[in-house]
Amino acid sequence: MNGSVTALKRSQPTAGKMFIHLVFILLCVASLFPFLVIIGTSFQSENDIVKFGYSVIPKNFTFDAYRVILHEPKVLFQSYFVTIATTVIGSIVGMWVTTTYAYAISRKDYRFRSFLAFFIFFTMLFHGGMVPSYILMVKWLGLKNNILALILPYLISGWFVLLMKGFLQTIPEAVIESAKIDGAGELRIFAQIVIPISKPALATLGLFFALQYWNDWWLTLLYVEHDNLMKLQYLLIRVLKNMEYLNSAEAIQYGLVKPGMLVPSLSARMAMCILAAGPMLLVFPLFQKYFVQGLTVGSVKG
Repeated sequence: MNGSVTALKRSQPTAGKMFIHLVFILLCVASLFPFLVIIGTSFQSENDIVKFGYSVIPKNFTFDAYRVILHEPKVLFQSYFVTIATTVIGSIVGMWVTTTYAYAISRKDYRFRSFLAFFIFFTMLFHGGMVPSYILMVKWLGLKNNILALILPYLISGWFVLLMKGFLQTIPEAVIESAKIDGAGELRIFAQIVIPISKPALATLGLFFALQYWNDWWLTLLYVEHDNLMKLQYLLIRVLKNMEYLNSAEAIQYGLVKPGMLVPSLSARMAMCILAAGPMLLVFPLFQKYFVQGLTVGSVKG
């Protein structure tokens, strides 16, 4: 009886625990509030935003911003397809290239380990610049208006390699040695032992690659001129610039818009945030349980 009473007392929340829970609840609400403002403002009219400012609950609910953005849905869906394709292909190939490189420099018995480690570290300190990169992609490789131009530049990153190397160094050498004794080759060791052990790091690396490819618009600006290869972020930037121009005095002067008419550029910014960031917000929870573990494991050795 005394034991059950003691257990009941332990299960009851103390004032300190309740205060900590309250603090974290307030922090969660504070973190969620900007997203609610973005969603609410995307359904406001331009006049309401000018008069009353941004709001979680629209005073006059309207789809004007979405109608403008979705004026040509075929172009938007095509940009979604290009963005998804480059994100998926680039993330998978990038994880393979990064992991194989990191595995090579994490093996102490590899002859060229020091040279390759210095080579990848050197690229983090010195970069060729935009002009040599453009000449390489366009003149030498001939990838102007090619989807490969949206994938190749981000396939490998020095920081990603060192992050993965720090994780792979935590794998005991005895595991690899025992596999060699059993007759396993290097490729089999890498594919059947190293890759399954590295799931937390691979999930983190995959999230980094996905965010990098999904948020990219710079490569489209440099290497793409055709609308059918335009990525989502660049398309939304171009739409926003056009809407800002329609609200300028020049557009009224040339008769592109009527005097006193406001194109929903402010609410369109929020609608663009939802269209651009929405898919990533849905994907992130799938990787969340691996995210912290993939970043911290190997931080001491790495």
